[in-house]
Amino acid sequence: MPVTTTPRPIAQLLPNLSQLNLFEGPLKDLTPSPYSFTYTLNTPLFTDYAHKARFIVLPEGETLTAVGNGMPEFPDNSIIVKSFYYNFDENDLSQGRKIIETRLLIKQNGTWIAGDYHWNEAQTEAVLENNAATVPVSFIDKNGTTVAVNYQIPSNLDCITCHSNNDQVKPLGPKLRSINYNNQLQNLINNNQITGISDISTITTLPNWEDDASYSLQDRARAYLDVNCASCHQPGGYCDVQTTLDFRYETLFENTFILEKKSEINSRMVNYQELFSMPLLGTTFVHTEGYFLIKSYLNTL
Repeated sequence: MPVTTTPRPIAQLLPNLSQLNLFEGPLKDLTPSPYSFTYTLNTPLFTDYAHKARFIVLPEGETLTAVGNGMPEFPDNSIIVKSFYYNFDENDLSQGRKIIETRLLIKQNGTWIAGDYHWNEAQTEAVLENNAATVPVSFIDKNGTTVAVNYQIPSNLDCITCHSNNDQVKPLGPKLRSINYNNQLQNLINNNQITGISDISTITTLPNWEDDASYSLQDRARAYLDVNCASCHQPGGYCDVQTTLDFRYETLFENTFILEKKSEINSRMVNYQELFSMPLLGTTFVHTEGYFLIKSYLNTL
């Protein structure tokens, strides 16, 4: 860890994001504290084409503890940070961006608490909110097409819905199999930020759903369903009592019920209909590329 006089981040949900010391320099630059480590996911969650900037802060002298290929154990006072933003022009990043929200998970006394900070229009501060909000955004995609989005910031209850399993709030993204690429996991080992693992070859890697050169259609589709749907569609998840589907990547195919439910899966993804389309939260229109992947996979079954 570099020597720095920067104050350490505060593992509390204070009223303003700037009070937590999570970022260095102007808040809108989203430059993580030097006490943090950034990470990306090999297959990320789709949220209406929003970009995400992710990092984790561990308390001084503490480490993650590896648990198989899944979510590592976090020490108390760990902070998981994820900021959502849109570039105004995907072909010209100098045009700037609009930051919408910064979500936090903080572990206190063995329990995770969730907080969501909504950014102001001036991009100078973000304020802790419990209620949902709609933020209109317009951006130019890589094809030069102007895309309008009514971005939905979830309520605190919505966040807990997806992050809850057996009535306990849990992180979703930074599983070891999801960050085991581009030397991310090896860097954690080298920097003594994780224990319980010395050889990354013992950890699997969740396929990148867009990488059709390296992975099969089935593997990519199952990875997409894992990241976008399995938080609710697994034992103990929000939809566990409503459906037999289990979208976890590691689940044996015959136990997923994908084959039996393929018609319903397609009908809930082909069009967007509020309170019917899947994923239920976090999207306001069809993910065209994702749906094409899942439809192609379902057609093989």
